[in-house]
Amino acid sequence: MTEKTINLEINGRAYQSREGKTILEAAREAGIQIPTLCHSDALEDVGACRLCVVEITHDDWKGWKGLVTACLYPVEEGLEVTTDNAEVQRARKTVLDLLLARCPTSDVIRRLAAEYGVTQTSYKPSDLKTTCILCGLCVRVCEAKGASAIGTAGRGIQKRIAIPFKQPPPDCIGCASCAHICPTNTIKFEDKDGVRKIWGHTFEMVRCTACGQPIMPEVQMEFEAKRSGLSPEYFTICPDCSQAKTVETLGKAFDLESAETRSSS
Repeated sequence: MTEKTINLEINGRAYQSREGKTILEAAREAGIQIPTLCHSDALEDVGACRLCVVEITHDDWKGWKGLVTACLYPVEEGLEVTTDNAEVQRARKTVLDLLLARCPTSDVIRRLAAEYGVTQTSYKPSDLKTTCILCGLCVRVCEAKGASAIGTAGRGIQKRIAIPFKQPPPDCIGCASCAHICPTNTIKFEDKDGVRKIWGHTFEMVRCTACGQPIMPEVQMEFEAKRSGLSPEYFTICPDCSQAKTVETLGKAFDLESAETRSSS
């Protein structure tokens, strides 16, 4: 089925997108950057950070306009989007002011806030001493992986990313997806001498059968094999060696085909 083409306007210029896309997706396809902290192409958006606010209006709305989160609002025929006017700037500055109050030591937040002219929070800085902005990406990616090893606890200003009973989570597979997706580098892990340490766990790593480099924790390999139905051996070769092996195989096939072509001519 052919996807419906949507005509819209972004910052005064006409663009086309496809039905079902969000404003954020349409803007990025057009080369227009909108700041985000809780967005990942690998996960469904939830609009947690509110940093991607844009202003929208429409000829049919009789002059009404308002702010929406670009990551959640779908494109519409005739929609007019403004990504960087005074109202949008004010809203983003407020969000960053609050985030700076929560995470005054976060280099990521400090740098982003400074881009919007916020060098010092106007609110009382938090005593939590955290760089976590509660975007929820780590929890959601863990759920998407099928592990659900971490979650949230508490409410309001006491809300936090937590592990069960403050003990190394038994369901953690050591994949470190939570650390890789964290926008403020809050979640730490260490890979050293074929061992990964994360969330209080120590995981032995599977080594590539071709080059010997560590690939993933053994627990993760077993988890991925069971979930995918593939043999564990499938996960014992690193991406670089796998790519090299594919190139070699294709090269041999090409040489064989060329030889057969020459012999038949």
